[in-house]
Amino acid sequence: MMKKLVIVGNGMAGIKCVEEILDLEPDQFQITIFGAEPRPGYNRVLLSKMLQDESSFEHIVTHNWAWYEENGVRLYAGERVCGIDIAARTVETESGIKEPYDMLVLATGSLPFIPSIPGARKQGVIAFRNVDDCETMAEYAKTYEKAAVIGGGLLGLEAAQGLLNLGMEVEVVHNAQYLMNRQLDRAAAVLLQRELEQQGMRFHLAKKTVNIMGRNRAQGLMFSDGNRLKTDLVVLAVGIRPNTELVQGSGLKVNHAIVVDDYMHTSIPGIYAVGECAEHRGISYGLVAPLYEQCKVLAKVICGRETAPYEGSVPYAQLKVAGIQVFSAGDIREEGNETAVMEYDGIRGIYKKVMMRNSMVTGAILFGDSAESTSLLGMVRRGASVAELATQNKGKGVSRAEEEAAKLSDEETVCACNGVSKGTILRAITIDKLKTVDEVKSRTKASASCGGCRLLVAALIKNGSSLSGISGAVAAPAVQEAVPVCGCTHYDHDSLKTAMMTAQCRTPVEVVSHLGWTRQQGCGLCRPAVLYYLESLGLRDRSASGQWVGDVAIQAAVQHSGESASTSLRFVNFMDLNGESQLFSQSIQIDGEAFAEVAWLKERLSTVWGRRALPALIAVAVCPGPEYPGGVLVHDIGLSRSPAGWEVYAGGHAEHPVRQGRLIGVEENTEEAVLMAAACLQMYRYNARYGEKMWEWIERTDILVLRENVLDAALRSELAGSLCVDKAERVTG
Repeated sequence: MMKKLVIVGNGMAGIKCVEEILDLEPDQFQITIFGAEPRPGYNRVLLSKMLQDESSFEHIVTHNWAWYEENGVRLYAGERVCGIDIAARTVETESGIKEPYDMLVLATGSLPFIPSIPGARKQGVIAFRNVDDCETMAEYAKTYEKAAVIGGGLLGLEAAQGLLNLGMEVEVVHNAQYLMNRQLDRAAAVLLQRELEQQGMRFHLAKKTVNIMGRNRAQGLMFSDGNRLKTDLVVLAVGIRPNTELVQGSGLKVNHAIVVDDYMHTSIPGIYAVGECAEHRGISYGLVAPLYEQCKVLAKVICGRETAPYEGSVPYAQLKVAGIQVFSAGDIREEGNETAVMEYDGIRGIYKKVMMRNSMVTGAILFGDSAESTSLLGMVRRGASVAELATQNKGKGVSRAEEEAAKLSDEETVCACNGVSKGTILRAITIDKLKTVDEVKSRTKASASCGGCRLLVAALIKNGSSLSGISGAVAAPAVQEAVPVCGCTHYDHDSLKTAMMTAQCRTPVEVVSHLGWTRQQGCGLCRPAVLYYLESLGLRDRSASGQWVGDVAIQAAVQHSGESASTSLRFVNFMDLNGESQLFSQSIQIDGEAFAEVAWLKERLSTVWGRRALPALIAVAVCPGPEYPGGVLVHDIGLSRSPAGWEVYAGGHAEHPVRQGRLIGVEENTEEAVLMAAACLQMYRYNARYGEKMWEWIERTDILVLRENVLDAALRSELAGSLCVDKAERVTG
């Protein structure tokens, strides 16, 4: 019997936890999520973008309604949980829904901190925490002119920028001597204030608000020095507090937040807490990266997997205001630290400061150019020696972002929020021929959360497209993430593909000469891999002479099973050691309309998938309905007719280790189902390593990325279309 797992909280922490669990054990739990907001999961970090005219709500949705259904997750949206019965192991909502649990995850997040200012509950006084707040601001902007934001930290400045974009006059009130005083020093704050004033903001620093004036609604602020400020809207952005209201009096240990250990256990067995509502070693984090790190650990704990403990995170901040680059990480206080590096360019408005303690890097501030943020964050996290700072060389004729991109090894993380490495991004850029940051974000999730790594991703795109013009670039392969393909080369499969694309090798002879092979004829391991990569990457020149022995042109042998009707088509498409591609099918008797539809589907699949080189053996099963033994869940690609349409599965495996295919999507139209399956196949062809089974590739990468790509109608057509283009090129070539 499946265990009942209940998640209280449909925010970024709760959803990430569910994602990680589904990747580890998709069939072990009956998952129920309760979300207080009547919406699917969205990226709260990007709320300010909605006010800055850069995104609509649809653009910040991370998990649409279909995602929950496809993954068998029951979502109660707009249902606030009001009580936990520890003894009965149930939760209850305000509307009276009771849900039993075997395991309970509390991901209730945080609430806006409302200061005890007289008038803070008046009409026209709002917080800045969710979509409703953004919509309220937009409505006020249609009628009123003046807005005041109380709070000069990250959240307050982002809210102020959004209000400016909505056309309001904005005054920012801050009780400290300078802006973002928890993340910046005075020098950086002065530069920031200057930039924001040029955009139209006005500031009132070292001001304490003692009253929000107005009879029926907010009309102004009164400060402790007696001065007043007229306003039509007041936005409170002075901080957040962990949302622990649900567990008060429940018996759970609560300090500032719900106390958890290094494995996210609370004080009561079977109940866990994660995200902003959790307190780990005395700290409650309000950042995306720590929440995701906690979720990875918790998912393994819940699934019974071994895991390293969560030992805390380094705090860092990145301001998301258009046109301004601000970054801060670690301990930037003067007390107990020394200044290791300070660079100030008042003309260009660029500032850099790195702090140290006992010759170890402890914190950093960047303003005006945040390209070094990734490398500096890495130094702070590992407590690097300040000697590393001295070894950083300035490049000539390249931007700082390009310098930093070049210095990173393939294993180092570029997107801290989503844990995306430089190597992953470079492979996506090279193999998928990506040209923009948004394309990289779609493929890898890099820059999909806070967006702080966009400059570095842009630099990787530029570097990736220009490496072929750099003398000697190919001869020095990237740091290997896996074992070499064989003894003929030091390249692993991923770096080999990248190097072949960079050098534009079109024949095996060019691969040998340009990439430093130790044996001119290669071997039984590298020859088929090279031939496959030349074929799948669209590099192969068939007119060239001097090919390897065994470099046979890609052929297709189609064996038909006769004229009998079939209940299941099993296509097997692969490239063997001598470079040949083969297609087989087998059939079982069926009758009626099911035969006609399956026969058409067989012909269509044969048309789309004929003459196709693939990384490994691919079994494709097609079943006309649940009453037929099609075995779609234990094949690489499975299509099964259901009352809702054609269900498309990917990643099944019938032999040890058995893997159940993952549902990619459902299409009512048969042709669209073919295109969806073709798009899955094309993504596999582009991204898998030679010899890597489809289920291995899916487990190594991210099933969510695959779904997001093939469920996007435009991208699906593009992927399926490129498959047909590949075929046409081969037929005419």
